[in-house]
Amino acid sequence: MFDHLPRASLATLPTPLEAADRPHNAGPALWIKRDDLTGLGGGGNKARKLEFLCGEAVAEDAKSLVTVGAAQSNHCRMTAAAGSRLGLEVHLILSGDAPVADDALTGNQLLSKMFGAQMHYTGAAESHWGELEIAREALTDELAAQGMRPSSIPIGGSTVTGALGYAVAFVELIEQCATAGFVPRAVVFTSSSGGTHAGLLAGRAAMIADGRLDRDSAPDIVAIGVAKGVNLGYPDIAGLADSVLEVMQVDAVIDGDDVEVDARWLGEDYGARTDAATAAIDWAARSGGWLMDPTYSGKGLSGLLGQVAEGRWNRDDHVVFIHTGGWPALFA
Repeated sequence: MFDHLPRASLATLPTPLEAADRPHNAGPALWIKRDDLTGLGGGGNKARKLEFLCGEAVAEDAKSLVTVGAAQSNHCRMTAAAGSRLGLEVHLILSGDAPVADDALTGNQLLSKMFGAQMHYTGAAESHWGELEIAREALTDELAAQGMRPSSIPIGGSTVTGALGYAVAFVELIEQCATAGFVPRAVVFTSSSGGTHAGLLAGRAAMIADGRLDRDSAPDIVAIGVAKGVNLGYPDIAGLADSVLEVMQVDAVIDGDDVEVDARWLGEDYGARTDAATAAIDWAARSGGWLMDPTYSGKGLSGLLGQVAEGRWNRDDHVVFIHTGGWPALFA
């Protein structure tokens, strides 16, 4: 399903699948899929997307990468690392204002600078994604005029090409679960720009189509929405997943009823702290030494723990949480 597609070798795969303590006595067995350990530039889920995005860029003879994100964007940090690995110039469009000096850089911005990226600050608010994307398109045009042959990547790398990374991840995960002796009842993860979600749905549909998963026992794909757009249904996750399946050359379509986004854990906005995320971050740190951040993975885990407390799953179920990374933001 993937061998015909250009792909750069960037991630350390497969990532581990670790057993966690039951968060509730009557609740399910919980497993953590450690996609914070993908290796590239501090790890995180974007490494999987960048393998296909950068593979495409190299195949098209790009000389530079351009992408966009919040001030402490994990995706931007990992794109910077991918560029350093592949010898491509990297330009990052970021929210917020430039720091007064380079020695004031913290977290993901400090790491992006270490990887050699050029950072362009827009002054935009973190949640103003449209404004950031306009700036990305303008810089892409400018670099193209200079002969830099830019490969321009939207926020989160959530294109059809990027989402392929999580179709691969789903197959990898199900094979690990089989080795451990179970089929998960649900796969839970954090979602903002929709690419991880679409990829997981495509991977699930592909495994059902080729008979490796039974439709009735296939795991639910449960997104915890941490951005207003995905919580309101943007982008069209089912449509994006269908496009991924087409690129994979798999004869299957996504049922709209399979697209589940729990929007209750966002808080006031993207990046805004919540008490539930803080509690989930503390639980992860004390239960397994897992580091999660308050913008992304911490909110995702808070949604899973909240659904456990509500009794969605029983003691006989196995639930997997995909830890998508984000720990460098803790140092900001």
